[in-house]
Amino acid sequence: MIFLNCLFGYLSVLIIIKWCTGSQADLYHVMIYMFLSPMDDLGENQLFPNQKTVQLTFLFLALVSVPWMLLPKPFILKKQHEARHQGESYAQLDETDESLQVETNGGSHGHDEFEFSEIFVHQLIHTIEFVLGAVAKTASYLRLWALSLAHSELSSVFYEKVLLMAWGFNNIFILIVRILVFIFATVGVLLMMETLSAFLHALRLHWVEYQNKFYEGDGYKVSPFTFALVGNEDE
Repeated sequence: MIFLNCLFGYLSVLIIIKWCTGSQADLYHVMIYMFLSPMDDLGENQLFPNQKTVQLTFLFLALVSVPWMLLPKPFILKKQHEARHQGESYAQLDETDESLQVETNGGSHGHDEFEFSEIFVHQLIHTIEFVLGAVAKTASYLRLWALSLAHSELSSVFYEKVLLMAWGFNNIFILIVRILVFIFATVGVLLMMETLSAFLHALRLHWVEYQNKFYEGDGYKVSPFTFALVGNEDE
């Protein structure tokens, strides 16, 4: 949560500030140079006072959260494993000199294996996957922003090149034709095609990029109710 909010939560706040203030700041440059040149002056990309200090603080917290995700869990699991098996001792069996058994106050039982290196490598993989996945998959949502830009440009083209140019002709027939073209283009392209495109992109992003962080297909197999199955069970 610290890593995500210090980066993408901060970007969301910057977007809202830019909307409210009407600033011409380039948020791409703000986020890129937050990592590449954190000590440089923001110049025209400054949206609020002390923005540089806030960015340095968020950058520090984001960097600290990476080893925080990596290191504590393996050592905590190791400590818990040692606590569970505290007081156990090993003794040689009579049959073989190399075999060991666990002796406790309540008798002997199997000893759970614990490989610290395996746990550490597993946590390292999860940390790398989370950091890279958070950046890559969240950046994938920028395609919705690209769709909004395309929508805006198409709106400008239809308005300026079709509707406004129609007023320059004295021919009423040409004016009517261009108005009809503008209406059909607005309804067909901007309202239908662009809306469908944005919906499909958002649906794919939610299913592929976002939902796979929480969904695991390892539960019960879906078995829809049918009378055919009920009849077979009765027979």
